[in-house]
Amino acid sequence: MQKLFETDHATVSYRSEGTGTAVVLLHGFGADSTAWNEQINYLKTYCRLIVPDLPGSGKSAFKNNPTVPAIGSSQPSTIEYYADCIKGLLAFENIPQCIMLGHSLGGYITLSFAESYPQRLTGFGLIHSTAFEDNKEKKQNRQKGIGMIAEYGSYAFLKNTIPPLFGKQFKKQHPEKIKQLSETGNNFSKQALQLYYTAMKDRPDRTGVLRNSEVPVLFIIGTEDIAAPASDVLNQVHLPKIVYIHILENIGHMGMWEAPEKMNTALLEFIKGII
Repeated sequence: MQKLFETDHATVSYRSEGTGTAVVLLHGFGADSTAWNEQINYLKTYCRLIVPDLPGSGKSAFKNNPTVPAIGSSQPSTIEYYADCIKGLLAFENIPQCIMLGHSLGGYITLSFAESYPQRLTGFGLIHSTAFEDNKEKKQNRQKGIGMIAEYGSYAFLKNTIPPLFGKQFKKQHPEKIKQLSETGNNFSKQALQLYYTAMKDRPDRTGVLRNSEVPVLFIIGTEDIAAPASDVLNQVHLPKIVYIHILENIGHMGMWEAPEKMNTALLEFIKGII
């Protein structure tokens, strides 16, 4: 069921499917809630899914553009802003606790949520994501990206940045699927992508969240992931007290598309381990 959550600062569109334990799925940069379609169809039998479009993505929009209001002290150019959006959505749905699973940017938001509201989580997962902050080179590349978005637009930017995120085999076998995802660039404003890139660039290291977590943590890692390299993520998996690890061989940054069955199995195993 498609629903809307209205606030003073944004209109958030989200899907609510299934019953039982609440599981929130947060999409990554350059995508929207449809990124999880395969997982929604599979998991809705086992739990209650809350799957939002982040403000500025899909059917969710900032209000009063181009000036985007803050939520309390958090600004839309920060990861904390989006974590607070999700907190508001959970309150709107009367969900006191949930499992939260975030892909890429969604993983950064999940870590921020876990840092600020640990009592609201019974488990969380990083799907092709990392608790490390950007290194100096990546921060510089993000800043260049912000300029490229301003100069060339959202569509041209995503058309060039999305294809390299996939594993080699998938790129050869399914160019049409990659093209389909790249076309979502038409749905993003320059402002939204620039806000996301700024938030990702400036986010702090959150390995302490993993180290201090009292709930299970899931890592899903692609061996060909260039955005969240396996070598980096594997240096974090020892930090949580309770950890689930799934390594997807020959998979890049987009396991939901590249290996949906393996992704579904890994997510369900984690969810069942908690409920």
